[in-house]
Amino acid sequence: MDEARALRLGRFSRVVAWRPWRRVAAALLVALLILLTSLGLGEAAMSAPQWLAAVRSPDSGAGLILWQLRLPRTLLGALVGAALALSGWLLQQVMRNPLASPDTLGVTAGAATLAVGYLAFLASDIGSAWMPLAAAMGALLAVLLVMLAAWRGGTTPLRLVLMGIGLSTLLSAVTTFVMVSSPLTTTLSAYVWLTGSVYGGNWSDVGWLAAGFGVALAALAPLVRLALLAPLDDGLAVGIGVRVQRTRTLLILLAAGLAGMAVAWGGAMAFVGLVAPHVARRLVRPPGAAQITMAILVGAGMTMAADLAGRVLFPPLDLPAGLFVAAIGAPFFLGLMMKQAR
Repeated sequence: MDEARALRLGRFSRVVAWRPWRRVAAALLVALLILLTSLGLGEAAMSAPQWLAAVRSPDSGAGLILWQLRLPRTLLGALVGAALALSGWLLQQVMRNPLASPDTLGVTAGAATLAVGYLAFLASDIGSAWMPLAAAMGALLAVLLVMLAAWRGGTTPLRLVLMGIGLSTLLSAVTTFVMVSSPLTTTLSAYVWLTGSVYGGNWSDVGWLAAGFGVALAALAPLVRLALLAPLDDGLAVGIGVRVQRTRTLLILLAAGLAGMAVAWGGAMAFVGLVAPHVARRLVRPPGAAQITMAILVGAGMTMAADLAGRVLFPPLDLPAGLFVAAIGAPFFLGLMMKQAR
């Protein structure tokens, strides 16, 4: 069976390999299945007839649970995972390092420091509504500091990773100091946020994050070809006309923006940006649009499944999704480290 076929639309024509996209379609079905399961299960489980009745009657008790609580929370989890996964895919391309993720570049630590600082010093006076903005600014400031510290007439992936790890360690110490110096209520709120959770997600959160994710996808569209060339050696890339430093800076800032938005609304949810791109590469080998889409779907599925597990496995507790993501991600990370060591 021929796997690649020509797709023609007027003067536009393109050869498309269908096998990767069939796997993407299968991943989409799995993600939709997780979403539907998440909408039906919880403290008040719904049978199929009850679920359908809730869909048709948004003003009923079951309808309010479905439309105002579970659906926005599940969609927020999906968007958080998708943004982290895309950020991780971009960083692993740019850094040429399979262990690269928003955590290793200092993005998560920067967001955590400003978010915890906001909770400790500003939230009591002006409310917590601006905390996502503080977290996003922290992420961007951290990555700018890393790039400035790594700049020696240009940056290299190795210098960026080393500076990122160093800044992450420093910022983690600052975050810990702020937490232990704060009142207990602030410390508990900060701890839940640092674990990573989409508890209490609402339609406003979904709207803001969806809009930001859409803008990021639009910004990535003209840069996809450059992202695919990013793993090339700098000398070879320059030889074929790629402006290496400009491309690297743009892609890193885009990745930081994506991770910053995700962390702002989902907390410091570790490992999604590391694991999802690796799973995507195993399922879809050739780098390209299909692999990027697969990474986004895997990340969304991971966080939705983790949030579902946190709601239903230990009732009446509602545990943060970050705990379950870490339970999967930590062994995966150790496996990668052992593979790299060999």
